[in-house]
Amino acid sequence: MSTPDRPGEWVLLAYRIPREPSTPRIAIWRALKRLGVAQLGDGLVGLPADARTREHLDWIAQQAVDAAGTATVWLARPVAASQERQIAAVMAAERAKEYAKVRDEATAALDDDDAARITTMRKLRAELDRIGKRDYFPPAERDAAHTAVTALTGDLQRQVRAS
Repeated sequence: MSTPDRPGEWVLLAYRIPREPSTPRIAIWRALKRLGVAQLGDGLVGLPADARTREHLDWIAQQAVDAAGTATVWLARPVAASQERQIAAVMAAERAKEYAKVRDEATAALDDDDAARITTMRKLRAELDRIGKRDYFPPAERDAAHTAVTALTGDLQRQVRAS
């Protein structure tokens, strides 16, 4: 576990994949994006280390090897806590954009008809779940997004009770 003066452990994936065929490279890129990895360099990504993140990166490493590429998984610590804070800030900023989009969609949906609000609410709840799985350093926007989706849900419940 990291502290203000001591960085935490990270799991790193160093990989190379042939350009052709492009399908495995694209599949790996999408899997890494779904995980919310920090792009540390060309062919080097990282996540805060835990059993789940290590398993995910081990699995992706195997995909790279299966695609005639190379991959190694490492456990490491940044030399300085400030380096970890910089990486965490970038990761949090990425999630903040995603949460802001959810918040904006939920707010806009308040003006929709009931059927559209229900559809939007379900979609946004699923999106919050997906974002949450890659949210290692929750930004303030997280609470705002959850509040906006809850407000959308509450608005629907008020209307059902009023009918």
